[in-house]
Amino acid sequence: MDILSILNSLQDKQAVNELTKSVGGNSDQVKKAVELGLPMLMQAMNNNAKTPQGAAALAKALDQHKEDPVEDVVSFLKGVDVNDGKKILGHVFQQKTSSVEKNLAAQTGMSSNQVENLLAQLAPVVLGALGKEKNQKGVDANGLTSMIPMITGLLGSGSNKDLMGMATKLLDADGDGDIMDDVSKMLGGLFKK
Repeated sequence: MDILSILNSLQDKQAVNELTKSVGGNSDQVKKAVELGLPMLMQAMNNNAKTPQGAAALAKALDQHKEDPVEDVVSFLKGVDVNDGKKILGHVFQQKTSSVEKNLAAQTGMSSNQVENLLAQLAPVVLGALGKEKNQKGVDANGLTSMIPMITGLLGSGSNKDLMGMATKLLDADGDGDIMDDVSKMLGGLFKK
């Protein structure tokens, strides 16, 4: 199963139902949060991978998750380590984690706690899928700078283009249209476990 199939299957009815069961809310809210949350995670990782230190830290994290059984997303979600997911979110978004969660909560009608739990379940799936892709393609840390944008672009193509734009706005905390200045502040402890 390729990475896009894994990531897109997070939006399937079964996966959305599983996520809704675990975080509460209603399935429409959860589906919207997944649609926005995935590109936000990918976009943040993409920007983090643009520096040598960020790419090296991300490569190390992906190697740690390359064996995760994410091909069966619903089964994986049933046993997902939410605490690991929260650590991943902290490394990806750092001090902006709570503002990202508040922004996503405002967009979906969910509470910040629900959004935090949802993102903490999505993050390990994303890392597992990227880890598998990195391993299968034999990509090193330098290669992540082209692999992740390509996947992010495919994820944001077609009908998802508006969602990618909205995800970028949600990450642009200071509203200046540049998420690099926002994300660059997040690099410090990226994926250090």
